[in-house]
Amino acid sequence: QVHLVESGGGLVQSGGSLRLSCAPSGFTSNYYAIGWFRQAPGKEREGVSCINNSDGTIHYADSVKGRFTISRENGKKMVYLQLDSLKPEDTAVYSCGIFFGSRCPRSDYEYEFWGQGTQVTVSS
Repeated sequence: QVHLVESGGGLVQSGGSLRLSCAPSGFTSNYYAIGWFRQAPGKEREGVSCINNSDGTIHYADSVKGRFTISRENGKKMVYLQLDSLKPEDTAVYSCGIFFGSRCPRSDYEYEFWGQGTQVTVSS
């Protein structure tokens, strides 16, 4: 059974940093992509970043470029999202999803399994 667990959320002041973790398990394929998404109250889910495990390709939403960094732990499935220069508008529940294939999906509906999410709150 594929399972994803996020951790690392919390309350931080504007300009601060957090590191989120996504721990996938329950599969052996090396052909997958991990995407980070966020959803603020009353808003649609927004794609934040994606990393393709097979070739290391990385994508970022324009709203987080230069502030967020996605990475993976060599030889392991763990994926991290470093959040720097946080702004109040970054406040949301952050979730990771997994897509089994050799690319980063263009849409969240392609992701096949999701974690429960972790809350990030940025105070002004």
